Amino acid sequence: MRRREFIALLGSAAAIRPFGARAERLPERILYFTLSAGYRHEVIPLSESILTQLGRSSGAFEVTATEDISEFSTDNLRRYAGVMFFTTGELPMKDAEKAALLNFVRSGGGFLGVHSATDTFYTWPDYLDLIGGYFDGHPWHQAVTINVVDPGNPLVAHLGDTLQFEDEIYQIRDFDHRGSQVLLRLDQNSVDLGKPGVHQRSYGWPLAWTRSYGRGRVFYTALGHEASVWRDARFQRLLTNAILWSIGRSP
Repeated sequence: MRRREFIALLGSAAAIRPFGARAERLPERILYFTLSAGYRHEVIPLSESILTQLGRSSGAFEVTATEDISEFSTDNLRRYAGVMFFTTGELPMKDAEKAALLNFVRSGGGFLGVHSATDTFYTWPDYLDLIGGYFDGHPWHQAVTINVVDPGNPLVAHLGDTLQFEDEIYQIRDFDHRGSQVLLRLDQNSVDLGKPGVHQRSYGWPLAWTRSYGRGRVFYTALGHEASVWRDARFQRLLTNAILWSIGRSP
């Protein structure tokens, strides 16, 4: 290679490097909403810390935790790629704020619910359409076996066929089993079905699922009451995978 050609080649490489650096995708923003109008879970501060660290470790997202309902405006939500709820009760959101959230997801934004997100907005039917089911009691608070319904799904492929967790186990009513893809389900052989308050339904006890809402992707898991669950690497990877999936990135 001639000296002139070699110098030209080095110059081209130098020009390409900064362009490549600028082309790297910046982290997406996730709004983590933790306002509690009912029971407030003690694990919420820990969950905020863990989600923040998961975002930093992934390099793909960063988490903004808030209890400020004013974030739910059309303009504010444009700053985020996804919204995650760890909430309870009838949150004091105005109609315009509710509409902004639904339009955000319909337009392609991600929505994720953790644990008591299904114990929220019982008087708002559109929220049921969004999340796919409502909390219906927790007769078991113990170590249980959980079946991975679709081990090939990239959100849960790291979990194998079954796993064990000790947590508060939710039952779900009004579950849209036809419009939801169940990922995790309680193994009923690991609990006492004769306990008071147990509600047996044809779809069993789903503990994680995905669904669509317009062009948006929705994920929910009933797990997450116990601090030990949040500290578990398997649960952390599930949440990371779900966040990435909900915002259109590969888990």
